[in-house]
Amino acid sequence: MGLNIEDTTIRRATASDAPALTAVAHAAKRHWGYPERWIELWKEALTITPDFISNNQVYVALVNGEIAGFSALLVTENKVWLEHLWVLPKYIGAGLGKTLFIHAAGVAATTGAKAIEIESDPHAEGFYNRMGAKRVGEVVSTIEGQKRVLPLLAFDLAKV
Repeated sequence: MGLNIEDTTIRRATASDAPALTAVAHAAKRHWGYPERWIELWKEALTITPDFISNNQVYVALVNGEIAGFSALLVTENKVWLEHLWVLPKYIGAGLGKTLFIHAAGVAATTGAKAIEIESDPHAEGFYNRMGAKRVGEVVSTIEGQKRVLPLLAFDLAKV
């Protein structure tokens, strides 16, 4: 089930990581079989800029020295959003997402927030549920005339 992730380290992202993190986000989103035109529509949301890295809590997971995934927390007043959690497709199912989520929850717990809020891709809701997040609502949008429902989840930081 997946690749060996025993040699994983997590470090704070640097501005120079932006292109690699953008590539990870795009590859992970493509993994779910979305049409390429949708990926193009999401290009801005999936692009990680040096400014974004500088202004947010962004962490990189390295497996055997390779950037294999990352997480990003947006912290505002007493709210923390898990803005990004992406893993290269070859690591899906290997436990890297869980490692990144646990790390992000630990960082979020230091902010004083009560929960991490997550606007999840529908394909990732099961993963977040296994991590302990609960559905608290949904965000409805339309893409190319199709209704798209994104689960809105919350993870109770008292669990950390």
